[in-house]
Amino acid sequence: MLSLRNLSFSAENESGEKEILKNINLDIEDGFSVITGPNGGGKSTLAKIITGIIKPSSGSILLDGEDITGLSITERAKKGISLAFQQPVRFKGITVHDLISLAAGKSISVTEACDYLSEVGLCARDYINREVNASLSGGELKRIEIATVLARSTKVSVFDEPEAGIDLWSFNNLIKVFEKMHGKSGGSIIIISHQERILNIADKIIVISDGSIKATGKKQDILPELLGKTDIGCEKLTCEAENQ
Repeated sequence: MLSLRNLSFSAENESGEKEILKNINLDIEDGFSVITGPNGGGKSTLAKIITGIIKPSSGSILLDGEDITGLSITERAKKGISLAFQQPVRFKGITVHDLISLAAGKSISVTEACDYLSEVGLCARDYINREVNASLSGGELKRIEIATVLARSTKVSVFDEPEAGIDLWSFNNLIKVFEKMHGKSGGSIIIISHQERILNIADKIIVISDGSIKATGKKQDILPELLGKTDIGCEKLTCEAENQ
């Protein structure tokens, strides 16, 4: 379980110091959690703090009871925490097979790599030897990135707005991939998203606005109220998928 205790983060801007996260207390159990809320509310900052990209100004982060607040990105990755970015990184000269092997932390066979690609709905023979470069679409890159997360078999997998920048067809396929992950996951999957269809497959929904947690609970308790509100920046949940 991932636990956040009295977590705060402030950063300097043109007007001085701005408090971005304010005394966050949260337990994220194994299963599928979605963090949602308005843009600028602190969601992506929280993801970066969980994965070690930035350090909190105060508070602590516990993974299965162990304090990991002071650990680096690499150290947290070794503990089993991964992050999939809004815009996946392209690697000129590295093949999909190479990337999945790197994610797994060992040399894996073509057959094993193909199995991971099949899990995310890609025809393995068409992708296994392709370079991870500009020839791949946004939707293809997102699914390859998810395949690398599967290969790592992490305790905590964080996805920051995975729907960003992909078309409706790719988005539909992405939902199927997450549904499959949800059914097979033995750890925590955390997705930052505004999308109703992603919220609909969550076990737990966490609403963050203005740097604070406004609501948290089971999907059936949070989602009906969330869809009817406009003050937390989620008023267009029902139509955002169609606009991808």
